[in-house]
Amino acid sequence: MPAPKPYSSEHGLEHLPPHFHGFALMHIAMRRDAARLRAAAPAWNGAGTEWWQRLRQVIEWHHTSEDDVLWPGLRRRDADFDAQARELHEDHEELDAAMAAVSTAIARRGDGLVPAAQTFEGVLHDHLRDEERIVFPVFDRLGEQAYLAEERKVVSSAPVRVMTYLQPWMFDGASRRSVAHVSATIPPPVRLIGATLLQRRYERTVKGILK
Repeated sequence: MPAPKPYSSEHGLEHLPPHFHGFALMHIAMRRDAARLRAAAPAWNGAGTEWWQRLRQVIEWHHTSEDDVLWPGLRRRDADFDAQARELHEDHEELDAAMAAVSTAIARRGDGLVPAAQTFEGVLHDHLRDEERIVFPVFDRLGEQAYLAEERKVVSSAPVRVMTYLQPWMFDGASRRSVAHVSATIPPPVRLIGATLLQRRYERTVKGILK
């Protein structure tokens, strides 16, 4: 049996099948924002607090929806995935602890935020690398239609506060090609709102971390 393809979003999307791009864009956005937090931590002034709260909500939903929706769907379609899903759940618990430490440091006006942000970024990078190593070959075996059917269930599980943030957050800094491909899977009215009203809201929120 040939070895699985070494799929990864760490160096962009060029070598990933297009139907991976929505999932991969979320991972790229998480890495981008972990770097933003690390850069802002030494001179934290509280302006990025709302931004962090939104990021944490998105990440918590992302991995909760994986545990509750996506992984069970993949188990039903791919018997080899079961043991690997348990490994990823343990990674999610470690990531939750790292995010809780960041929130605690922010509540203390930035006291301890530098090491907390560094730990969060390291845990996040390790987790996403492990996750992609495991799940991208599964996505590939499923094929586009079967995978996107599972992805739609994941997206529909998002609470309103996450759903209204997700599109502009994912597309921040993404290539036109990737945005176009992922946008094609979004209903036109939702796509329009995401590119206008929700984009403006997102830009106001992200200003806090970019100052």
